[in-house]
Amino acid sequence: MKNNNKLHRKSHRKIKMIEKKVQAIEALDEKMQALNDKELRAKTEEFKKRLAEGESLDDILVEAFAVVREAADRTLHLKHYPVQLMGGIILHQGCIAEMKTGEGKTLVSTLPAYLNALEGKGVHIVTVNDYLAKRDAEWMGQIHRFLGLSVGVILSDDDNVKRKEAYDCDITYITNNELGFDYLRDNMAIYKKDLVQRELNYAIIDEVDSVLIDEARTPLIISGDDEISTDLYKTCETLACMMVKGTATGELSKVDAIVGNNIKEDGDFLVNEKDQQIMLTQDGIKKVEDFFHLNNLADPDNLHIRHNVILALRAHNLMHKDKDYVVKENEIIIVDEFTGRIMPGRRYSDGLHQAIEAKEHVPINRESKTQATITFQNFFNKYKKKAGMTGTAFTEKKEFAEIYHMDVIEIPTNKPVARVDHIDSVYKTKQEKYNAVVKDVLETHKTGQPVLVGTASIDVSETISKILTEKGIKHQVLNAKKHESEAEIVSHAGEKGSVTIATNMAGRGTDIKLGDGVKELGGLKIIGTERHESIRIDNQLRGRAGRQGDPGESKFYLSLEDDLMRLFGYDKLKKIYEVYKIPEGEDLQDKSVAKQIRRAQKDKENNNFGIRKNLLDYDAVNNQQREIIYEERRRVLNGESMRDLIYKMIRKVVEDDVLEIVHKTTSKCMDIDLLDMVLDRLRIEVPIRQVTVSEKELKDTKKLIVLLQEEALAYYHLKEKEFSSVAAIYEQQTNGIMTEEDKALCNNGMREVERIVLLNIIDRNWPDQIDNMDKLRESIGLQSYAQRDPVAQYKLFGSEMFEEMAKKIRHDTVSSLMHFSIKQKIERESPENKTYHRTEQKIGRNETCPCGSGKKYKNCCGKTA
Repeated sequence: MKNNNKLHRKSHRKIKMIEKKVQAIEALDEKMQALNDKELRAKTEEFKKRLAEGESLDDILVEAFAVVREAADRTLHLKHYPVQLMGGIILHQGCIAEMKTGEGKTLVSTLPAYLNALEGKGVHIVTVNDYLAKRDAEWMGQIHRFLGLSVGVILSDDDNVKRKEAYDCDITYITNNELGFDYLRDNMAIYKKDLVQRELNYAIIDEVDSVLIDEARTPLIISGDDEISTDLYKTCETLACMMVKGTATGELSKVDAIVGNNIKEDGDFLVNEKDQQIMLTQDGIKKVEDFFHLNNLADPDNLHIRHNVILALRAHNLMHKDKDYVVKENEIIIVDEFTGRIMPGRRYSDGLHQAIEAKEHVPINRESKTQATITFQNFFNKYKKKAGMTGTAFTEKKEFAEIYHMDVIEIPTNKPVARVDHIDSVYKTKQEKYNAVVKDVLETHKTGQPVLVGTASIDVSETISKILTEKGIKHQVLNAKKHESEAEIVSHAGEKGSVTIATNMAGRGTDIKLGDGVKELGGLKIIGTERHESIRIDNQLRGRAGRQGDPGESKFYLSLEDDLMRLFGYDKLKKIYEVYKIPEGEDLQDKSVAKQIRRAQKDKENNNFGIRKNLLDYDAVNNQQREIIYEERRRVLNGESMRDLIYKMIRKVVEDDVLEIVHKTTSKCMDIDLLDMVLDRLRIEVPIRQVTVSEKELKDTKKLIVLLQEEALAYYHLKEKEFSSVAAIYEQQTNGIMTEEDKALCNNGMREVERIVLLNIIDRNWPDQIDNMDKLRESIGLQSYAQRDPVAQYKLFGSEMFEEMAKKIRHDTVSSLMHFSIKQKIERESPENKTYHRTEQKIGRNETCPCGSGKKYKNCCGKTA
């Protein structure tokens, strides 16, 4: 059956609305061709002048696009098709352009990038890896450079100097990870000169579904090392190897655990793959207690032991080598489940990565403490305008609209899609399926038609490769172990007689062009070895064939033992299989099976969307706090005077201390004894002299607060004068030969001291707040069972915690400044840190215990995890 090339109604209306602009751009073709190179380049300055005089980007769009179109022809010998012009307009409007594979999305991005760069505020073109960022900056950058714009690229190993230079360019090519980490690092910078980014103006996100959907569950994290010993991971690894996996009667679920349903258990632990949970049985708990010589594993003091035992069991039973991770050069490297690419630098959180390191007997790295974190949702929503392009976004249009406020618009193909998509074949076992896959490859290979076999894991890719090798079929394998030659391998996948095996969408971003004579053979053939939990990922694999009207075909081979089938639709599919009485080795092809598979995929996708939406709801609370902290830091870095803020802090600290004593007493009014208590408390932070207070002032708390505030400010004024005089003397003694920091201190006096102290104290307290909010998130989950909205409760308690942090910052800052000594060396502190992704959610203290005991996490593994 052939693909349906019709557009959905909304996309059709949108395309009709912009057709006139496309025609107007094409109408300028002869006029642009008549210009010489110098005249064409001059258009850039002309456009900038028109913008400065009040015209808008929309006013100059048609002519600007025509200029880029002509420049592309002169530099790259490529000329934008009408559908590519449509895509460019959609991107300029801040929407997502869904364009099929091979339709030239990279060229499309040059149109809105040029137009928006004319404002001088910077345009970021976001790619999924360094290779594509470098390739596109060099390739498409030729157009922009020809027209007089500067083009930069940022790669993972670039230093701050290179990064700043690239960000200062008109157009910057960069990966989503580097972009997000630079944002976090800028908001941890100690001096303004260390900042690299400009404002977040306009982003064009390539493979937008990969960046904003697939990676949306993994927050960006910058962390600092913790000093926790790694010995317990090794010990728990030893124990995990001694424990016996049991089987449960019925399926263990989160609801079962919450409501305390009894589950018949055997062995030492039970595994629920569907919910990714591990449950210790009573025998298992006894085995752990005996191993560690404990009286009660549920005792709060044993929390870390329980947690690490569960981690070790998770590492053995739910985390699979060559599927979830690879071992390379004595290091555990995570594999992206959607692309099959390895993800250097990322680590599983909460000790899971260390547990896997112990399992694989490689060096165990210490756990880390979060210094800064942000989700991709919140980061990209900070842009003034953003747009995206991909071949597969329409299935996620609801999420793009709700989370990112971006419409998905389908762009028609330049030529009709000619690919034939065959109905799935379903087998009873994996081995039968593999046999069918290999048979199809062999028969297709005999004709010379190129074949691309898509697998969901490294393990399967190597299984198919081994069989093909035994059959004498020459082929290429592309997976996380062999990713270095990714672009090279993919570029040859369309040549006559080639056979390529690739995990999921490895090679995404590189077109597979058909070799000589391949069209006559039917084009590229795609063979999928199983269905992914996301329909979109299947469509990405399928979309590798049939580019630009080329012929092609696709077919998926499935088995009842596949993860998706086994966990989400096994029983119903098994019944269908039995009804048809399919003999061993033969496949089942039926529309009802296809519907059942799509239903399972839809259920899983809805669940994943709920997880991402939930993450965003919680992070919205964190984002409000983050914005306040980052804005305060930025004021300090920009050299703003903190004088008024410090004075306000001093007044508030005095008020806090007085009211703290008053609220602790049952006395209705202040007396001499209480005043002494107040002064003793206050002098811890503000070393003021003994004050004289009248009886009237003593009875009026408000007046007393004002009096003490004046005394505190008077003391601070003396500190300011003392500092200014000593700083001036120091400058004379050094004859002006001073460091930049010394000069700042002398030139700005107490104002610079205030900035340094405030910055250091914020940076000491903010990571603790992040950690506390994380713990709050863990414990808030089951508020819904008390008829309370967990997110609302998280916001309420989080606000209280933020106010406590603000109070601590206030008191620490005032105390530090009041006790600051001129001889004291003061400098801004920069914490050592590293970056990684958190790749899974923490377990809430009030959520179902992952061990499956049926208790709340805080009363079970939460007591000991």
